Parts: sequence; C-alpha cells; structure tokens
Amino acid sequence: MEKFKYKIVNISTANSASAKASILIIYTGGTLGMTYDEAGVLAPFNFSQTAEKIPALRQFDLQLTVISFPQLVDSSDINPNHWVDLAYIVHQNYQRYDGFVVVHGTDTMAYSASALSFMLEGLNKPVIFTGAQLPIGSKRSDAQENFITALEIASAQIDGHPIVPEVCVYFGSHLLRGNRSSKRQSIHFDAFTSENYPSLAEAGVLIDYNFPAIRPYNPNSKLVYHNQLDSNVAILKLFPGINRKVVESILQIPDLKGLVLETFGSGNAPTNAFLLDSLSDAIQHGLIILNISQCAGGRVIQGRYKTSKSLENIGVVSGKDMTTEAAITKLMYLLGTEKSSEFIRQQLPLAICGETY
Repeated sequence: MEKFKYKIVNISTANSASAKASILIIYTGGTLGMTYDEAGVLAPFNFSQTAEKIPALRQFDLQLTVISFPQLVDSSDINPNHWVDLAYIVHQNYQRYDGFVVVHGTDTMAYSASALSFMLEGLNKPVIFTGAQLPIGSKRSDAQENFITALEIASAQIDGHPIVPEVCVYFGSHLLRGNRSSKRQSIHFDAFTSENYPSLAEAGVLIDYNFPAIRPYNPNSKLVYHNQLDSNVAILKLFPGINRKVVESILQIPDLKGLVLETFGSGNAPTNAFLLDSLSDAIQHGLIILNISQCAGGRVIQGRYKTSKSLENIGVVSGKDMTTEAAITKLMYLLGTEKSSEFIRQQLPLAICGETY
C-alpha cells in the first residue's frame, strides 16, 4: 500500500479469532463521512471513532479495517485515476478480507461502481458502494442505516461463500447491481434506481435476497486487475433542434476514440442529413459510437424504426439496455485494454459482467 500512502485504521468490533467475517472499508469521502465538529461546522468523520459513534456495529462481530484516501474526494471530483486506486486497493487486499465496503459520494457513485465492475474481472467477493444524502451527524441522516446494512451484506455468507460476489450499490433499502444503477434523486433517501434490472436485495426487518438476480459464486474464478482506462471518450445527447455546430464540436475533439450517443426512445435519432453524414464520417475515421437511450427504462432496438435503422446502417453499435454510466466506463475499459477496434465493437453490446442482457 506504500504506493498510495493511504491511512489504515483498525476499528474492529471483534477479535480476529471470533469474527464471523473481515471487511475492508475504503473511505473516499462524500456526505456519509461528514459530521459536525464542536463549532457546528461539517468536517470529515474520524473513522477511528466509528464504534463509538455507531454502537450497533458491536453487534455484528466483524473484523473491520478502514483505508482512507489521503485527501478525501467530493464525488464530483472523482476521475478514472481514483477508480484505478480503488481497484488496486481491492486487488492488493483481496485475499485478506471477505468483503469490501466503499464509502463514496452519491453524485458519481454509479460511475465508480460501473468502472470497478469491469476493472475487477473475475471478482468473487462483495464490493458494496454506499453513501448518504445527509451527513452521519445530522438528526435525520440515512448514513447509519446505509453504512450498517452495507457491512452486513458485505459479510453475508452461505456455506462459507459470499451471498453477493459482485460490485453493488446499497442505498435506501435496496441493493442494486453496480453497473445497472443510476442516481435519480437528489433530495429523497431512495436516490438510486435500476430500471432495467431487478434489485439484488431489499432490506426491511430482514434482508430479502433476490437470489436468481445475483451473479453466482464461482469457486474457480481468479481475480484479474485491469488498470488501463482510456478517457478519450465523450457523450453526445441528442435534442430537437440540435445543429451541425454542436455535433461537430464533439466529433472534432482531438484524439476522441469513443462516443456514447444518447438517443430518443428505443434508439432513435433525427434523420437530418448533416447528423448522419457527420456520424458516418467519424465512424469511417475510426470513432466507435455506442447508442444509449435517454429513457431511464427500456432498451435500444436499432432498426425497429426508420430513425434508428439509419444509425445501424452507418455502423453505430447498439448499447441495448445499458445505463449511460455503464456505457461510458465500459468504453474507457475496452479502449484501455484492447487494441482492435473491431473487437471492441463486438464486445460493447455483450454482457461482460451483467451490465446488459
């Protein structure tokens, strides 16, 4: 861990001999980790005092360790370098812990969870992202419930195997597949949704796991850490009246390699000649374009209507039912790890780790 000089804090609620599971908490920053200091000002929470601030943790009989980013990051400032760091921490500590909980700001949590789902190939242990809409020091905060339940899910096992061996987001009583999640609310506690894939679990009096929706544990799986991401990508959101200057300003970005095209409905776009000609020319010059619907639910079906058949004819790749967060991080991952543009185009619509059907 010397590479990143992270601060390591042991906050165990049990000794290593009796603990039912060992969990590594990775603290990146965000609202959950804020509390009020003596002057009434919000300041980062000291995780060494977690057991004192959240007495319920003592009931879980867990071996807990925290690794904090040296400089806490607001989620709006998260970038691919932080994803590389997060994946590295999981990879380096993979054999030491039964599960991982990532405390993260909510604004870009779905992007981070999606990225790690691709970067941690063969993952066979829980990596649970969680956060809060209100700081842990607030009177009505959702922070404690989200944090405690994320720990319980990360430590849950059946017959010695983790129940949820994949990257997830736990928030507002729902456990979602990380690369299927999107933030849809800024003021309600149920901030995240998964429109195209069912919840993996719902937490009430008990945690009700949706076992058919969870990726099965694979005893033969080996973790492969991918640390190369190519951020030469962009998103072009279509809208009525979009003009040539807007489209070309995106397509002419130097070194642009991949583009997520946010289309209408089931993958439809205006049939303006300038739009199709511009996209076609960019594809001919090597740009990979992935078609994602602007709708929260549903899927891209290129060719269903004439307005999407034109996109298919010029070589735009269907993103099926992927979220924008999964689409952009998948592009970064494939562009960073694969050399062949044709192979990348073939892989984009396929389910690498449950991000699409």
